[in-house]
Amino acid sequence: MAFDRDRFVEDCIASLDEADARGAIMEHLTRAVADHAAVLKGMGEPREAGLDVLLRSPRLTIFAAKWAPNMTLSPHNHLMWAMIGIYTGREDNMFWKRSPHSERGLVAGGAKAMFAGDVCEMPEDAIHSVTNPLGRFTAGLHIYGGDFFDTERSLWNAETLAEEPSNGEVVRAMFEAENAKLRR
Repeated sequence: MAFDRDRFVEDCIASLDEADARGAIMEHLTRAVADHAAVLKGMGEPREAGLDVLLRSPRLTIFAAKWAPNMTLSPHNHLMWAMIGIYTGREDNMFWKRSPHSERGLVAGGAKAMFAGDVCEMPEDAIHSVTNPLGRFTAGLHIYGGDFFDTERSLWNAETLAEEPSNGEVVRAMFEAENAKLRR
């Protein structure tokens, strides 16, 4: 069955008012990426790093994140629940925890390698870094419980783990920097 991006968004929006909205949205995501080849066909083969926004609203943001080959995004938070479903490539997530006992303020707290067809749910307080370890593009459907682009959050410096302000525009600029590297 073909993946219909508009129908996927409509299904997720309709689930917002269910008793277990997050559970229902996770079911839509899980079902979609279970046929990751159909999602890839419906979304198109990724050719550049970026965020293909399917929906942006105060209650829900949905986009396809397309990671450049060997791209890494430093530790960051979302300050809202998040769900990721990979439809091509691989995404390696390292999870971090705040720690008053660490001079850097963060300590590693786990990892998850995600392949096409895999899904992951993160709570509001999650902090993670993302790497595409492949020499080709990785892409996944990302769903957030709020307006991802209008939320002030944090990004931690990759080398020092110093906490810095971030938002959707900061993240978009990072993807554009990756595209500039690819064009060189």
